[in-house]
Amino acid sequence: MEFLETAARIIGILFFICYFYQIVYIAVPFFKKRKEVNKAKANSFAVLICARNEENVICELIESIKRQTYDKKLIKVFVMADNCTDSTAKRARESGAVVYERYDKKLVGKGYALNALLENISRDYPEKFDGYFVFDADNLLDEDYIENMNRVFSDGYDIVTSYRNSKNFGDNWISAGYALWFLRESKYLNEARMLSGTSCAVSGTGFMFSSKILEEQGFWPFHLLTEDIEFSVHHILKGYKIGFADAVLYDEQPTTFAQSWRQRMRWACGFLQVFKKYGKKLASGMAQGSFSCYDMCMNIMPALVLTLASLVINVILICMGIASGDMLLALTTLLKTFTRLYLAVFAVGIITLITEWKRIYVSVPKKILYAFTFPLFMATYIPISIAAFFKKNPEWKPIIHHKKATSVPARLDSGIKIQ
Repeated sequence: MEFLETAARIIGILFFICYFYQIVYIAVPFFKKRKEVNKAKANSFAVLICARNEENVICELIESIKRQTYDKKLIKVFVMADNCTDSTAKRARESGAVVYERYDKKLVGKGYALNALLENISRDYPEKFDGYFVFDADNLLDEDYIENMNRVFSDGYDIVTSYRNSKNFGDNWISAGYALWFLRESKYLNEARMLSGTSCAVSGTGFMFSSKILEEQGFWPFHLLTEDIEFSVHHILKGYKIGFADAVLYDEQPTTFAQSWRQRMRWACGFLQVFKKYGKKLASGMAQGSFSCYDMCMNIMPALVLTLASLVINVILICMGIASGDMLLALTTLLKTFTRLYLAVFAVGIITLITEWKRIYVSVPKKILYAFTFPLFMATYIPISIAAFFKKNPEWKPIIHHKKATSVPARLDSGIKIQ
């Protein structure tokens, strides 16, 4: 019994040591100010959108690109209609995009679609572009999005990621859980990294890369289940520093637990894939003093392993309490475990909620309610992570999007108008 309790304390200490820097990150935006970015250049951009049966939302994204304050002559929108069975391609063409269509049931996933799209663009537009944006079909952009991204790009960053907000924070506790986590990731990971002078990381959608990156990587060679993390790790290992811009993008989050489970299972399996492929190189980078390699490694693996180890120990303690008839021990252990987990995640959520309050476009009661359900949403990662260890050959499956937004807040107090 004492051995297990000691082991639990050691795991707690290891967790604190590994992730103390993220506690420091929370303080960084309060004490460090953004430096002035050099004068922005007039760069040309290709916008890359891979869409599979996204007729419900594709036009809204293209319209938000048309409303950009950045010079429209320097923006070209490209869509890859990937294995579509609806009118995605037709609607995208009608909205003014250059559209390609792809039908491949073997090479399935966003990475393969991106690769095919870039191959087509390279063939048909040999003059090339200065930079390439990557969006998902359900995204919407603030009107100054590309302008803000271009400022950081012009300051010498070959890869730039952005501030990820949500179109449907207020739908339910699941969509709110996603949204609050992405807000935290933007504010207290990527912005803090940027202010600290270390590398940021791409998260899903809403990022850009230079023509130099394209030439070096050869179209899009990243095909693991979490191609965004693979893309980030690959370039950090090559010595690139990913930048962050306060350019706001909105995307739609899943609202059913079945959809959420499937998506996060893919992410959890993807993290394992990335660690298997790049773990040794990240360890080598850490040994050479690369904090960015340490940061990426911590985001991929240790939290999962330490959380599962802690869970196993606490389950054993609970079972021992039940077996010995000491129900008080079992209940006390269970309560302590749940309380510690809940309060730690709640603290992260409430700090994010308070500081990003004006960027969360739902009613006050919903903001408060979903701060309390946020730890419950995050706790569901535990069974997902356990299942990921035993999942063989997980498949990429699309998330169907329905949420149409007729406008974007663009730093106004009014919320997103949902049809």
